[in-house]
This record gives sequence, C-alpha cells and structure tokens, in this order.
Amino acid sequence: MSFTALLPFSFLAWEVAAAIGAAVGAGVALVGIPACIAGLGFTAGGIAAGSIAAKMMSAAAIANGGGVAAGSIVALLQSIGAAGFSLAAKIGLTTVLGSLGAVAVTLAKIICK
Repeated sequence: MSFTALLPFSFLAWEVAAAIGAAVGAGVALVGIPACIAGLGFTAGGIAAGSIAAKMMSAAAIANGGGVAAGSIVALLQSIGAAGFSLAAKIGLTTVLGSLGAVAVTLAKIICK
C-alpha cells in the first residue's frame, strides 16, 4: 500500500494544507521565536537571574573584559526580548517562515505521489 493511500488528499486538500503550513510558519515567526527568546531569559525587564541568558551574558562579559559588546548575540537577543522584533524583521521572518511552511507541505505532496 502506498503512502498516498493512507492520506487520500484531493488537490484542493493539498492547497489547504499548504496554506496551513504557511500559517504555521508565520505563527512561529510572530509568536514562537519571541516566546523562545523570553524562555531563555531575555525579557522586557532585562536578563532574568539564573537563566540561560544570564549565563550567556556572563560568558560574553568575561570574554570582552567586563562588558557585553554592542552587536553581539547577547545584545541582539536582549534587544529583541526587551522591545520585540521591528516591523521589518516581523515582515521578513513571516515571509520566509511562511514560505518554508508552504514549501514543506508541497514537498510532502510530491513525496506522497
């Protein structure tokens, strides 16, 4: 039995699935990534004590002689944690991850044939 027999999607169903994949990708960009950054400890109120972010900041400060370098990954993540993504970043991430979600479903369609 082929995999296609297990998932008997019509052409329209694959189109809907691609749209859902795009929406999931966009959701990851707008909600998932900021939530993960906050989960690391990069928050609006600063770096959370005892978090992975605190350990990253400590390592970066030691490596740079006492301060965190502007433009470093720690500085970038703290900026995102404090203020969120800029509009341009939101548009870019939504475009890229939404497209990847749709492509993933399209590839699944090709593989299932």
